[in-house]
Amino acid sequence: MDQTARPTLQMILAERRRARAARRAALVRRLGVLAAVLAVPALAAETAFEPEIAQAPSKATQPMGFETPGQSFPGSAFYYLEEAPVVTAAYTPGGATIDSAELASPARPEIGPAAASLVAMGSGGDMVRAQECLATAIYYEAASESDAGQRAVAQVVLNRVAHSAWPNTVCGVVYQGSARRTGCQFTFTCDGSLARRPSRGGWERASRIARAALAGSVYAPVGLSTHYHTLAVNPYWAPSLTRTTVIGAHVFYRWPGAAGQSAAFVFDYTGGEPQPGRATTPPSLAQAEGPDPVALAQATSLAEVPGTPPTAPQSAPTATPAPAPASTSLLPSSGAVRSEYANSGRWIERP
Repeated sequence: MDQTARPTLQMILAERRRARAARRAALVRRLGVLAAVLAVPALAAETAFEPEIAQAPSKATQPMGFETPGQSFPGSAFYYLEEAPVVTAAYTPGGATIDSAELASPARPEIGPAAASLVAMGSGGDMVRAQECLATAIYYEAASESDAGQRAVAQVVLNRVAHSAWPNTVCGVVYQGSARRTGCQFTFTCDGSLARRPSRGGWERASRIARAALAGSVYAPVGLSTHYHTLAVNPYWAPSLTRTTVIGAHVFYRWPGAAGQSAAFVFDYTGGEPQPGRATTPPSLAQAEGPDPVALAQATSLAEVPGTPPTAPQSAPTATPAPAPASTSLLPSSGAVRSEYANSGRWIERP
């Protein structure tokens, strides 16, 4: 091929493309070098203005026995455990002192003793009505509460059944005062809530808790509480009663004094449940309103608690039984040996 021949158009264009690519690559290299030159001072400047904080000198930690070679054995970590920390005395102004028992035991809610187990008895109809009334109270009073909140409401109902101041039936306690517009013991029985049909899942849950409570299950965290209210209200009787606990959206109370003693809970439930539902015949005023919580809070003896059985009279002294006749056994008395056995254990002849 003749090298002196004149280049064609294609050759000229290809040469120009190669030149442009070379210039572009050179420009990229220059830009990369420039970016690196600018980035190094910028990274160094991020920490240039941070204050220098003096660090405390590290304290040498002495290894424990189980961390030292040759002093380790199975369970050695428990052997080297420290003793329980000593509670330091709190500062008290004026030189006053605090008993160590007060420091050891923080304040707890005054729950008091737990209720005794109440088992539903009576006919089959009584048990069905008791379960329906208790499940109704659980649902309409605590449908949105946890199982603990629903068990607490059920325990209050059964505490009232067991208390001498309230009716001794579940339905009688739940629907007490429901014939009146106001004054009902449980507001859902007289404020129109019963017109709202319960959900299936909520009713099955409330029925399950009601069955367990009527079978003798006791919810001890509420103790002998007989009253409760939601956190949204503050009834007039609340300051007169003893607060026991708060579960969910309910605050629970028990009576102080004689009305809150275990002896006031007679537990004489024998059935006889009335028909569930709102009462149609207005009862007497005392039965409609129930016991006065403020008045009974001031009771100092069981005699002031309505319905409490009177104290049993002391029985006459019984006659001293005659002494039993002397034993005619042929066995010898203690310490005496019959003559034929007097030489037992002796050598027949000296060896």
